Amino acid sequence: EVAFIDLPELMDLEEEFVKYCVKYALDHCKDDIEFLNKFIDNGLIERLQSVLKEDFVRLPYTEGVKILEEAQKNGANFEFPVSWGVDLASEHERYLVEHHFKRPVIMTDYPKDIKAFYMKQNEDGKTMQGTDVLFPQIGEIIGGSVREESYEKLMAEIDRRHMKHDNLWWYLETRKFGTVPHGGFGLGFERLVLFVTGMQNIRDVIPFPRTPKNAEF
Repeated sequence: EVAFIDLPELMDLEEEFVKYCVKYALDHCKDDIEFLNKFIDNGLIERLQSVLKEDFVRLPYTEGVKILEEAQKNGANFEFPVSWGVDLASEHERYLVEHHFKRPVIMTDYPKDIKAFYMKQNEDGKTMQGTDVLFPQIGEIIGGSVREESYEKLMAEIDRRHMKHDNLWWYLETRKFGTVPHGGFGLGFERLVLFVTGMQNIRDVIPFPRTPKNAEF
């Protein structure tokens, strides 16, 4: 996590980070990417380069839903209907990225009831300062947020959601004695590898096996 960060700074950092990763792959794995472009996905190099050239769109959730609802009215065939308050599916995210904007999108300010309890709420009391970076062919590749630094507000949100304090003692310890305004994000590593290689199934790019019940937290 990064200290002293607000939502615009967090989005800038997410964009810079993922662009750095893509550029590193293009610069240092040129032969591999040219091979994949030839035999797996002949639009791969062009797609990777387009990510570096374009500024990512900053899109509030409410505006994104309006775009998707308008698309529904005009005949877009979504499997899952869209309305304000729903958690967007991959088909909705990819529509925004691949059809409407035609470049990566950072969606922000989600309804608080579909996001994690630790995200900082906006002043409207309905939305949270969360971010999802949405990529072509992938959907969400980064998820992040400005975190709630207030112990009292965090406790109030936990109670509102009827969550058990005993399960969250370790997280509450990071707030109990004070902290600073901060934010953080997580990159889906396999999703990044999937995007950079042009592979079609995420099972083909998982670098190591995961087993249940092997992580204490």
